[in-house]
Amino acid sequence: MVKTSQKTGSKLHLKWVRSAICSPVKHKLVIKGLGFTRLNQVIERPDNPAIRGMVAKVPHLVEIVQQ
Repeated sequence: MVKTSQKTGSKLHLKWVRSAICSPVKHKLVIKGLGFTRLNQVIERPDNPAIRGMVAKVPHLVEIVQQ
């Protein structure tokens, strides 16, 4: 039995807003794992608990853009 509370195909638009230069290595790895390559980049990722958890680890570096 699979339980999904979100509609299928929902997406998050994420923007990298602050440099990770002085951040801990784990934060840099989260940024890289999300798929960011440069500052002020906006990417689209599926809205699931894994991506939300990654964003929750670095809320000072990433923001969710309303689109």
